[in-house]
Amino acid sequence: MTDIIIIGAGPAGLTAGIYARRAEKSVLILEKGAFGGQMTYSPQIDNYPGIPSVSGAEIADRMVGQALDLGVEIEVEEVTRVTDGEAPEYYKRVECESGAVYEARAVIIASGAEHRHLGVPGEDAHIGAGISFCAVCDGAFYRGRDVAVVGGGNSALQEALMLSNVCAHVTILQNLPTLTGEQALRDAIASRDNVDVICSVTVAEVKPAADGAFGGLVIEHADTGARESIDCDGAFVAIGLAPKNEPFESVTSLDDGGYILSDESCFCETPGVFVAGDCRTKSVRQIATAVADGAAAALAACRYLG
Repeated sequence: MTDIIIIGAGPAGLTAGIYARRAEKSVLILEKGAFGGQMTYSPQIDNYPGIPSVSGAEIADRMVGQALDLGVEIEVEEVTRVTDGEAPEYYKRVECESGAVYEARAVIIASGAEHRHLGVPGEDAHIGAGISFCAVCDGAFYRGRDVAVVGGGNSALQEALMLSNVCAHVTILQNLPTLTGEQALRDAIASRDNVDVICSVTVAEVKPAADGAFGGLVIEHADTGARESIDCDGAFVAIGLAPKNEPFESVTSLDDGGYILSDESCFCETPGVFVAGDCRTKSVRQIATAVADGAAAALAACRYLG
């Protein structure tokens, strides 16, 4: 039986694995997608302490390599349920979509959050074929073409800046009256001649071309309700993240937004279950805060195990 199973290989989960292995606990990380989590989608990170400028993918590679070097085991699995095992130890059972069942004395949930979708007509049909959530992954496909970026926060502005280096024109669509990203990013956007910003609009639908391919977006103005078409070859959606914590409802409580109820202690109400990173209730979701959670959760789990 493993000492600690960590669900998720983002910055919180990888940090938890590093700390737990340094405490000489056996560790298994289960990850359903990309190692590194959402930070792998960031083309440039300028606010991670000690590294003035780096891509999210590079930080992820370093964290994964460090965890593996310390002896952390990693399996590609999608977790579907976590339950208490039988008395007298009350170990944890982690069930996976593959049918595999893993057992551990403690569990750290570090499942992160996933990209929010627009939820408008035509979106689902064009995801991966005109609709993207990652400029670093798909930006090169739109070299010399026109694209839209939906969102006005840090992630959206970073996406727009990267796309402006390869695309002919970038249109930022923001549902609020102003952009909400950091001032440095807003200044950088303002300096780009091939970037336009349209505020106080929402995407009403994704319009198909005559052949059924992606044909652009239809936006609606908040003040008048008027609609207009935005002709573009692709759209990058950066409107935030949403947790996927349904598999853990038997051992945790969730708030109205689906986040696991916990504080900086990273405790859940079920003994032996801990939470770290973007999947828990918190006011700031950054790589630095995820790393802090990972350390706190691992140390708490190690104290629990004794």
